[in-house]
This record gives sequence, structure tokens and C-alpha cells, in this order.
Amino acid sequence: MAFARRSRRMQHCGMDRQRTNRLLALDAAINLVLRLCLLVLPRATIAALGLPQTGTLFYVALLGAVLTGIAIALWLERGGVGRGLGLPGAIAINLLGAGTVAVWLVRDPFDMPLRGYVVLWAVVVLVLGTAALELRALRRADR
Repeated sequence: MAFARRSRRMQHCGMDRQRTNRLLALDAAINLVLRLCLLVLPRATIAALGLPQTGTLFYVALLGAVLTGIAIALWLERGGVGRGLGLPGAIAINLLGAGTVAVWLVRDPFDMPLRGYVVLWAVVVLVLGTAALELRALRRADR
């Protein structure tokens, strides 16, 4: 309910809406780039990033599908074509996703090279940074 009121307020403020559209487009692009890497060369992407190898690509394909769905929802919301995910949803996904990876890295370390940890921590920082920018835009819309 509160998110719906915020979205309506954001629609009335042109400058904030432009900033929101840019953030949503950036977020969608990041998701699509990750999806393309996982789709085109899944094993090579996993190896290049130093992430743990698995015996199956099922979870990689599932993650790719989720990333694609999120990217489409973000793009729809950005373009005003339909009711997409919206900025509040993007913030929630980014905080939960990055938070989960951070907790996993701290509490349940895998046997992977240092490069894998560096890549995953960089992803955590990038996603949390995106969430912070999105949250800032949402708070500005509330003013």
C-alpha cells in the first residue's frame, strides 16, 4: 500500500521519474548482461569468475531465467508500458540478493579461488550501491 502511494507520487515528479527511469534501465542492463554471460558460455563464465563448479547447469539456467524476468519487469516499469517491478521491488530484490550472497560468503565459505571471492564481493558492492541509488531516488520522490 505504501509502495503504491510512493509510485503515484513519483509519477507526478518529472525529474525524479527521469532519474528513476535511468536507474531502472541500468538495473535491467546489469541483469541482462549477467544473463547473457550465463546463457552463452555458462561453464566458462563460472570458471572465469572463479565461482564453484557444479555437476549440472540447472541452477545456472534457473538463475538466468530469474535474471531475465527481473530485467523485463524493470524495463516495463521504466518505459511505462505496463506495471513492471517498480523501484520498490528492485530495491527489495537487490538488498535481499546482495545480502544473501554476503551472508553466504561470510558464514558458509566455499572452496574457491580468491578470484571467486573478489568477484562475488564486487557483485555485492555493485548491487548494494545500485540499491542505495534507487533508495535515494525513492526518498527524494517522497519529499
